[in-house]
Formats: sequence, C-alpha cells, structure tokens
Amino acid sequence: MPTLYEYFGIVVYFYANEHLPIHVHSDFQDRSCKAKIIFEHGNVKEIIIENVRGRKPLQEPQLSDFIMVVERNAADIVKKWNDYFVLRKTIRKVVIKKRYRRTR
Repeated sequence: MPTLYEYFGIVVYFYANEHLPIHVHSDFQDRSCKAKIIFEHGNVKEIIIENVRGRKPLQEPQLSDFIMVVERNAADIVKKWNDYFVLRKTIRKVVIKKRYRRTR
C-alpha cells in the first residue's frame, strides 16, 4: 500500500492492487474517502470524490484538505500511478508540512 502524501494527519495512498480509473484513497483517524481523477486528452477533466463503502466518510475540514491535496497534485498522482503500476517503481511518500491556501 504505497503512501503518496501525508497532510496534517490525512494519509493519501494507493492500494497495492488497484484498478482504473486512476484514484487515491485517504484516511484520517477512523474515516476514509477516495478521489477519482478523470482525464481527457491528457488534462484533468474532473475529480470525483466518493465515500468508501463500510467506512465513515471524512468530515470538514479534512474533506476540504483532501480535495485540495488531490487538486494541487493531480498530475503528480497520475505520474506516481504510472510509475508504480506500469513501470513498477518505488513510490516515495511526501510529507506536506506547509498549509495550502484555500482559493475558494
């Protein structure tokens, strides 16, 4: 289960045996969520946030933080997906220590 990011207690990761579409999971304490990244012509078209069946969903402000992490790192997430699942490279976790500024 490669971890991609840690952001103020939120852990963002892939499961080791993932499937398309490209997506990441997140955990904060006993809550979870996932984000699907939909691409069209090489660009991020949409990010779809979903609850994880059988788990309590993320609450605010962690849900907003998770969305920001995915939005700001979508291209890197796709690169890491390809590195891990296609090229079989090791993924290194990034610990984000500086708060993202909310733009909305």
